[in-house]
Amino acid sequence: MKSNQQSQHRRHYDSEFKREAVRIAATTGTTDRQVERDLDLYQGAIRAWRNELVVDPEHAFPGTGHQKPLEEESRQLRRALDVARQERDILKKAVAIFSKTPRIGSDL
Repeated sequence: MKSNQQSQHRRHYDSEFKREAVRIAATTGTTDRQVERDLDLYQGAIRAWRNELVVDPEHAFPGTGHQKPLEEESRQLRRALDVARQERDILKKAVAIFSKTPRIGSDL
């Protein structure tokens, strides 16, 4: 059987909440774990959020369904490449079909 804690849904926190939690942990002199308990967060949340802020402060916590600018550009480029490959494959098949078809009026 699963415990109640395991069957609960994951909570989602917005960017502002995460930034404020990290700020509280940094400025109040309390431990990260105490702030996590006070805010009812999972153990290690403050550390994880602080690390994400350090790596990319401007684009940290993009939110559900959103991507960082480089990730979005990469996704768009991969999609454009897939479309170009599909078009190329279609053209290859068309050339193969039309090169095999006898022309009208040609002597075979």
